Amino acid sequence: MEVVNALGRRKAAIARVFVSEGKGQITINKRDLSVYFPSPMLQYIVTQPLAKLGVTEKYDIKVNLDGGGFKGQAEALRLAIARALVKINPDDKSALKSEGFMTRDPREVERKKSGQPKARKRFQFSKR
Repeated sequence: MEVVNALGRRKAAIARVFVSEGKGQITINKRDLSVYFPSPMLQYIVTQPLAKLGVTEKYDIKVNLDGGGFKGQAEALRLAIARALVKINPDDKSALKSEGFMTRDPREVERKKSGQPKARKRFQFSKR
């Protein structure tokens, strides 16, 4: 099997994933998964697609993560891994789609408008 690459985005985070056959090692920006994401919750989010298909120990994953915060990066990575797994085996798409791993979350930060302190907040209104 050659190297399969995929891209995942969430908010401002972009994850570029390179999947190859191996022993289940996940390297993010030249660091181990447990070093980059110390939180068990974020590690769980990242490994969800692999666990769902039962291929946690089958593939080595190299990741290039950029932008955003921890949560956004973890969810971008989850989407990228799911897309790469579908490229490897298209039959897995329905299993991953039913769990929501194939869906790009479209929610983004709303821009601040002029004449307002924040995106939706208004300055205090005085009638008189």
